[in-house]
Amino acid sequence: MAGMPDSTAQPVPQPHYRLPVTPSDIPGLVSFWDFQEDGGARTAQLGEPYVLGEHGGTIQRVAADGNPWGDHAAFIREGQYFSIPRADCPLLDVHGPGGAVTMVAWIKRQQKSYRQCEFIAGQWNETNRGRQYGLFIDIPAYGQDHKVSAHVSHDGGPTPGYRYCMDVAYSRTPVAWDEWQCVAMTYDGIQAGAYLNGLLEAQPTVNPYLLPGGLNDGGPGGSDFTVGAVHRGGEMGNFFTGLIGGLGVWRRALSPAEMWALAHPHRQG
Repeated sequence: MAGMPDSTAQPVPQPHYRLPVTPSDIPGLVSFWDFQEDGGARTAQLGEPYVLGEHGGTIQRVAADGNPWGDHAAFIREGQYFSIPRADCPLLDVHGPGGAVTMVAWIKRQQKSYRQCEFIAGQWNETNRGRQYGLFIDIPAYGQDHKVSAHVSHDGGPTPGYRYCMDVAYSRTPVAWDEWQCVAMTYDGIQAGAYLNGLLEAQPTVNPYLLPGGLNDGGPGGSDFTVGAVHRGGEMGNFFTGLIGGLGVWRRALSPAEMWALAHPHRQG
């Protein structure tokens, strides 16, 4: 009914209850990258010092007004991406019945030359049935174009009866172009959640998305950790284009309050 409040909306904390927060204040952090380096490989500043190697040429550092984690960001051009070999990032290899994960990224999305799903980060290899967890934008599987998508997989392959993995949570609001946005996903071993700017925008059956039993174990031949692209159809694709100013991964499902605090780290009452 017009004028009635949205019963699915999550309440927003009042600003005067906020304290400054950094990723290391939130328990369970694996690694956090702020992308302030001047090109080349990027080493995590907090947590495990895992190194993101660059592909497709030098990924430039650019000035980035509005990035809460620094004055600069990495500019991922179409066809570029970062990766860490699976063997070099064991704590990012979240799997098994007790596997839980949160991934939070600060991005400024830009237009590509063609329409295709956009991969932000995760361990997700469709070519070798190495799907585990992945944060996407613009997967049209449920008609949810340009939304945050939290993909999870039990066995690494397509969902039974489908060509692709359909186990995914979606935000309700599209991810804006050319604006800083905080996109994120959680998985607690039972359900996945998709977050935009610190809020889980509830949708019946798809956010949160029920998938009890844990995540796929890719084994030695499973997925690397990639940022900005994913391996599918025998090659890298689903490229993201734009700025990335921060990326954090935790080995637990963060609470709604923690997700809000990370999405708005410098906003004080």
